[in-house]
Amino acid sequence: MNDMNDMNIEKGINGAKTALVFGGARGIGAAAVQRLAADGHAVAFTYVSRPDKASELMASVEAGGAQALAIEADSADPAAIRHAVERTAERFGSIDVLVVNAGLLRMGTIDTVSLEDLDRMLDVNVRGVYLAIQATLPHLRDGARVVTIGSNVAIRTGLAGASVYQLTKTAVAGLVKGVALDLAPRGITVNNVQPGPTDTDMNAGAIDALAGMSPLKRVAQPREIAGLIAYLASDEARYVTGASFTIDGGLTL
Repeated sequence: MNDMNDMNIEKGINGAKTALVFGGARGIGAAAVQRLAADGHAVAFTYVSRPDKASELMASVEAGGAQALAIEADSADPAAIRHAVERTAERFGSIDVLVVNAGLLRMGTIDTVSLEDLDRMLDVNVRGVYLAIQATLPHLRDGARVVTIGSNVAIRTGLAGASVYQLTKTAVAGLVKGVALDLAPRGITVNNVQPGPTDTDMNAGAIDALAGMSPLKRVAQPREIAGLIAYLASDEARYVTGASFTIDGGLTL
């Protein structure tokens, strides 16, 4: 587990709020990092497989005048999750916004999914979300924001071969309802964003087909999903909690 640009600096910029984004190096996560930084947050984010993308994102955020910290952490590893939280708290102090975006999709019909793939998706997409919130709690300010990234497959029919992914994202939608009640006494809101087809690495090679399924005849751009995340992370959303928000262009499948 490595940190990029690990140097001693004062915590925060003029009292800036701090955000931690799990799975923040690419796609929706990277867009969330950029938007939260533009909104005045110092942002830490995790990455697993693309240190080059993490370096580029950190440089972009810092060029815009915000602080950034990239941390190598696999969300299937409880120790790595704790490490990411601890590094963020050490660097920036208390955490105001937690975004849990790390996710994994391995396609396969129920007769072909291996136990390894089943466990891996459950570990990252469900257990990883739970443990990220749990590990961050001691560092979350009262009135903080927690945003999970689910999927519209929690309410749509979905696709053949995505049953495990659909299972995990439905679990996340249920999880936020309970955790929202747990954290309500501290004024911490917990909400879930459920994107539909989005122009990310996960959908590479299928963008045209996915666009054809949409009433709007296009897929979402990551920055559009980040806009909803930013709203839920803002002061304007302080009375919104325990909810799932589907953003999929009106997909009807």
